Amino acid sequence: MNEMNFALAAAGSGELIFACALIGALGIGAQWLAWRLQAPAIVLMALAGLAAGPLWAVLFGSPLLDPERVFNGGGNDLLRPIVSLAVAVILFEGGLVLKFENLRDAGAAVRRMVFIGGPLAWFLGTLAARYAAGLDWSSSIVFAGVMVVTGPTVIMPLLRQSKLGGRTGQFLKWEGIVNDPVGALFAVASFEIIRVAATGESILGKGAMIVLAAGMGVALGIAFGWAMVRAFRAGWTPEYLKAPIIFASIILCYALAEQIEKEIGLVAVTAYGMTLANSRLAGIAELRKFKEDIAVLLVSGVFVILTANLRPDVIKDALTWRTLAFLLCMLFIVRPLSVWIATFGTLKRNEALLLGWIAPRGIVAVAVSSLFATLLEDLGRRGDSKFYFSGAEQITPLAFAMVFVTVVLHGFTIGPLARRLGLARKEKPGVLLVGVNPWSIDLAKVLRDVGIEPILADNNWRRLRPAREAGLNTFFGEVLSEDAEVRLDHSAFDQVVGLSANEPYNALVSGHFAPELGRHKVYQLSAQDTEDEDPRAIGMGTRGRTLIKRGRGYDSLIRDHYRGWTFGKTKLTDEYDLKDFREDRPKSDLVAELRLDGTILFLGPNREPKGGEGVTLISFGPAKPTESDKELASAQAG
Repeated sequence: MNEMNFALAAAGSGELIFACALIGALGIGAQWLAWRLQAPAIVLMALAGLAAGPLWAVLFGSPLLDPERVFNGGGNDLLRPIVSLAVAVILFEGGLVLKFENLRDAGAAVRRMVFIGGPLAWFLGTLAARYAAGLDWSSSIVFAGVMVVTGPTVIMPLLRQSKLGGRTGQFLKWEGIVNDPVGALFAVASFEIIRVAATGESILGKGAMIVLAAGMGVALGIAFGWAMVRAFRAGWTPEYLKAPIIFASIILCYALAEQIEKEIGLVAVTAYGMTLANSRLAGIAELRKFKEDIAVLLVSGVFVILTANLRPDVIKDALTWRTLAFLLCMLFIVRPLSVWIATFGTLKRNEALLLGWIAPRGIVAVAVSSLFATLLEDLGRRGDSKFYFSGAEQITPLAFAMVFVTVVLHGFTIGPLARRLGLARKEKPGVLLVGVNPWSIDLAKVLRDVGIEPILADNNWRRLRPAREAGLNTFFGEVLSEDAEVRLDHSAFDQVVGLSANEPYNALVSGHFAPELGRHKVYQLSAQDTEDEDPRAIGMGTRGRTLIKRGRGYDSLIRDHYRGWTFGKTKLTDEYDLKDFREDRPKSDLVAELRLDGTILFLGPNREPKGGEGVTLISFGPAKPTESDKELASAQAG
């Protein structure tokens, strides 16, 4: 018997390990495929979970991935704690980007949308869930609170895709950041009130206890944030342990708050993140990078788990006219009305029309909805509960339907609608040139001549003066600052080149923009004016891709500029190809290649020009070929 129990336990642990590996592979694989296809990651993650769960069950009789059986089998109840902890970390991430000064800078429209539009959308969404989707009042109130959320993880890719910048883009960006924790707080507050009413306790007395518990949760989160800030500033923790300590403290903060009152942990971790975000703590960028990496893993895992856990019969029951009616109400009544009423007088008509349509939901909406759907079902099954929550099991399918429809519809329509309303950037993304000097100004001019819009950025107003006088687009400020996250229009460029005289600063700029744009789209000048490897130079793994070639640094470029070297643009033809250009101008540096599709590739080591008819080469060299150039060309030909 003992041998049989051991064999069953071994089989169960093996199945659990396989399930965890499959969840990780499906989630990260969907994220990678989304990057390759430039498609919404949230849709592909959901499809991956549906394929391994209910779709596999329909085709082969049982699901390939069954989270309910794997994590809750054998008397265990692991699924809900796992999802709860993941949601806690995700909400901490939302709080970590919520800075009060950014809310102030975001403008009156965003503030009114948060304080007026949020509650209004909650009220209207409750009516839609009750009368259109057919949920009971309690489930409707909780679900509508979560549906206020419009996540930045979904908004940001849409903004880049649609070339939507300016005030409209800022509105969508900051609404998503602020609403992430706000929607969850709506759901927590409403669930606690419903739980008290369902158990027959005094609403006034218990309500006061809930308010007190919520206050204690906020205080606990602030205390954790203050303690972390104090410890980090005093040097009580080494740098390599800061990120792991933060991660462990999130879980501890959540667990302690849950001991005060159920689901208060979500409030506590949100307050914890907000405290760190507003602390001006040095090194917060590194902490954000770590939590973003963790959040990607958790988002992928949670999304696959939730979709794989859907049963075919539940999905079938959700595919009704009531679901369609709910979606239509949310898209064409709740969102437009809440935006138009809340922002009346602060937005132009075309801005209000676009913002009234665009409201994609993301991972927070699904994760929090699924969590509270489970809590409502458990509450309804309790012996002391006065309520049966009809429709609570439909919350998760409805949330997925809302995510699918909004991501797909808004993803395909935001670009055309923004262009139709005159809000989209008509030109293709340009190039951000960081560091203003005579050489970079001339490079910006030739880029503009070939149809690539440059942005010259510098934190010195005097150095920017020649660029402004030349009519070039400029940004005054520090591109590495948090202020630039708000004022610098990131949709206006998709490549960054560090051109300052300070090579370590260029490396910092490259490292700052690499996670957003990809390391293959950040460049900088060579560290030195020699081709010899210098062991003291900044490592290749921490800097941008080398512009032009090794041994061609800032000093030599500026020297040749003052010697009369200029930029040139040469369009290649069948009669005059890349080989002819090299023979005519052997001393010239090839800087970039403008391809037929309008994209530009900055050249350097392992990035040689491909040439071809119609391709334009951007070079830097002597104004005219000299006799020595011709002699050198002849010698090379010989």
